[in-house]
Amino acid sequence: MKSRMPIPIRLLKYALPYRGRVLAVALSLTGLVTFQLLGPQLVSYAIDTGLKVRVDDGVQVAGGSTRTLLIAAALIVAAALARGMFQYWQTFNGEWLAQHTAYDIRNDIYNHLQRLSFAYHDRAQTGQIMQRATQDVEGVRMFVSMGAIRLVYVAVLLVTTLTLMVRTDLWLALLSWAFIPPTAILAVRFTTQLRPIMIRGQELQGELGVVLQENLTGMRVVKAFGRELFERDKFDREATKLFETSYAGNRLMARYTPLMTGIWSFAMVATAWYGAHRITSGALTPGELAKFMLYLTMLQLPVRSIGFINMFWARAQSSGQRIYDILDAESAVKEKPGAAELARVAGHVRFEDVSFGYDAISPVLRHVDIEAHPGEVVALLGQTGSGKTTVVNLMPRFYDVTGGAITIDGIDIRDATLASLRRAFGIVQQDVFLFSATIGENIAYGAHEASRDDVVRVARLARIHDFIETLPDGYDTWVGERGITLSGGQKQRISIARTLLLDPKILVFDDSTSSVDTQTEYDIQRAMAELMKGRTTFVIAQRLRTVRSADQILVLKDGQIVQRGRHEELIEQAGPYRQIYDLELRDQEEAYERERRRVDALVPGEGVAVAGGGG
Repeated sequence: MKSRMPIPIRLLKYALPYRGRVLAVALSLTGLVTFQLLGPQLVSYAIDTGLKVRVDDGVQVAGGSTRTLLIAAALIVAAALARGMFQYWQTFNGEWLAQHTAYDIRNDIYNHLQRLSFAYHDRAQTGQIMQRATQDVEGVRMFVSMGAIRLVYVAVLLVTTLTLMVRTDLWLALLSWAFIPPTAILAVRFTTQLRPIMIRGQELQGELGVVLQENLTGMRVVKAFGRELFERDKFDREATKLFETSYAGNRLMARYTPLMTGIWSFAMVATAWYGAHRITSGALTPGELAKFMLYLTMLQLPVRSIGFINMFWARAQSSGQRIYDILDAESAVKEKPGAAELARVAGHVRFEDVSFGYDAISPVLRHVDIEAHPGEVVALLGQTGSGKTTVVNLMPRFYDVTGGAITIDGIDIRDATLASLRRAFGIVQQDVFLFSATIGENIAYGAHEASRDDVVRVARLARIHDFIETLPDGYDTWVGERGITLSGGQKQRISIARTLLLDPKILVFDDSTSSVDTQTEYDIQRAMAELMKGRTTFVIAQRLRTVRSADQILVLKDGQIVQRGRHEELIEQAGPYRQIYDLELRDQEEAYERERRRVDALVPGEGVAVAGGGG
């Protein structure tokens, strides 16, 4: 649920857990301002007391003592050292607070992204998310350090300095203050014009990140189609937009900075001229004029900072909005309060009049009924877009049904905790993803406590162990990004080994052997035959040997089950299954029989183990 609290205030709430550091920042700011303002007082003392410079009838008279000057000089040095010490602690504590705030926000973004359902990630652009987790969080860090903390510093320094200037000389103060409004107006105008440029720059950085991410991810496609020049031009267009936007911001700065510097220089000249007149009239001492000039120099920082602080707050508003677009996003799949743990799952899965749609007007599944008993193999068949993958994605609640119910062992999956529900499933997805880690670490990804013997055992079952042993570093061989150093079949078998290590009660294979050759697939089928016994298995595949061995085959079309039964039953019926068989599976059956006879000839007396029995 979105908060109505202003975004900069919501961001500052991240600093509340660090109350000790907030107090340290406040104390260091107090010390910094105190000793910063003490400096001009000591300079005034040195001039008026140590030198005893005065004007009598327009003639300067000097006096004083060396001892007094030395004391004043020592005090000025001590004040400068103290100011430096407090400035160090203010910078250190302020940056510590800003960095920890950014750290917490970045972790919250990452953790929240892990909790969001597939529905969110289907729509989100990876490049934009990365931009928000990096550049936008950096904008928040700058806001805490340079916006919020600097605002307090500037406010205290501004009010205190103006007060001391009035106490020094009211008329001189009124004259110098005349230059404050035009400087402040220029500063605010500058940052007001700079704000949309900076926001546009943030957006363009995100768009550039999207182009770069897509290009690097799809590099093989780019090269295969010879589109290097096209992609280069596309990136160049986005980079040019970002360059022009950044350049516009620099031009704006180059235009306004000299104007503000010039106005303040006139203020210094006018103040010095009128201050000299006040000295000759006896209303002001030379030390007081020197003190006032130092105050005026100090005043330049808060006045010119008004615009920049406004800019940091504006950037926090835009960056914070983009960050809270993620943090306020609600997952379409939510765990019920008091959800129960699924314990000792047997694997009895039922779909009861299940319907699903990604939106209200585009149903993907309609009135689907499925019942799979423990130990059964259910094969899902159908053309692309028929709803096969959606069926298996609904079981672990990657998406929630929009109608009907799915139960496991009689328990509605919406009444179970997500963690225990997903522990019941072992999923080998069609698009195999391997992490940049060793082969052993990839296999043990879902069971990091597994021993090397466990990893080797499942690798043998998945028929990948022999290949791994041929590698120079074996199971410690580093896998490139997304497993790019491995073939499709090798990645499939590593993914299967990773799933087997979880020892789940329900297996889901989403076209899991589509990337392997006939011999490799045959080996995997033999290795998995015993493992699949006693486990409910859902298979999406176009390979005949999986389909023919299934306890039930479900043929989907336009989101509905149009045929169901075993291979022997469906092959005798006119309908979609017979069409698929004639077009795609008959040749596989012949190849399968040839392979079976070849293996039987090599190993006399050893039959072919087929998962799920039957066929």
